[in-house]
Amino acid sequence: MMVAQIDQLSGLPFVLAKARAYKELLKFRLSFLVAFSCAFGYVLASRDINWLTLSMLFLGGFLLSGASSIINQIIEKDLDVLMTRTMGRPLPTNRVTVQESVAVAITCTVAGVLILIAFTNPLTTALSVLSMILYGFVYTPLKRVGPVAVFVGAFPGALPPLLGWTAATGVISHEALIIFGIQFIWQFPHFWAIAWVADEDYKKAGFKLLPSGGQKDLNTAVQIMIYTMFLIPMGLLPATFGITGIKSAIVVTLCGVAFFAMTFSLMKSGDRKSALKIMFASFFYLPIVQIAYVLDKI
Repeated sequence: MMVAQIDQLSGLPFVLAKARAYKELLKFRLSFLVAFSCAFGYVLASRDINWLTLSMLFLGGFLLSGASSIINQIIEKDLDVLMTRTMGRPLPTNRVTVQESVAVAITCTVAGVLILIAFTNPLTTALSVLSMILYGFVYTPLKRVGPVAVFVGAFPGALPPLLGWTAATGVISHEALIIFGIQFIWQFPHFWAIAWVADEDYKKAGFKLLPSGGQKDLNTAVQIMIYTMFLIPMGLLPATFGITGIKSAIVVTLCGVAFFAMTFSLMKSGDRKSALKIMFASFFYLPIVQIAYVLDKI
């Protein structure tokens, strides 16, 4: 009788252990959120939703986001070993080899590009590939150079809703730039809150993501507050330009004010707990705002 091979690290059957390692390698949750943002932009731009196109856009966005994450992990393999938050990833633990990771990244990239070409348009496909290149090959090495990495990383981080818009319309309109702009500004308090919370770990790997000389000080807290404050008027632009209505404007304003209010605690105390609250608030802010916009349009 055949006995399933057991993975020594996880205690799971080998096939299941590999599947779990590949899921981690793809950063499934992050890639899902990227695909969700693509779908959000598509639904917001569409008069009549083509569900096949929407599904393929979601899948293509997921695959290219996963490929970006794999490229990031391959490049940072030796750095991930140094940090507590990343040392358990598939590559540092040797649950997946570099060769396997490269193969999966290439497969995801080719499949994602073919899907987007077949079901969307050349503009969306080109921007998706550009996003992957910026994240994997530009943002990733810049993390050890300085906080300019956050600015560069904000572009691929903000492109998903714009990709959804171009998938539906074929053009980069002012409406597309508005939803891109909201997610672009959101990146800064989001990134900096994470960098504040993970500062000790990041220093082990030489990452320099915090502004103001990379210090957890009042200047950094003020910059987090300023960018969060900008989200309040930015969130009103979709209603102002007729993309959505007043209901979502109210929801987004309330979310923006609540998000903004949390930054004062960080400026006052400068402690990790306050930064952690901002980080979690950033996780909730974006999907709530996007769902509010979509529901208001529907």
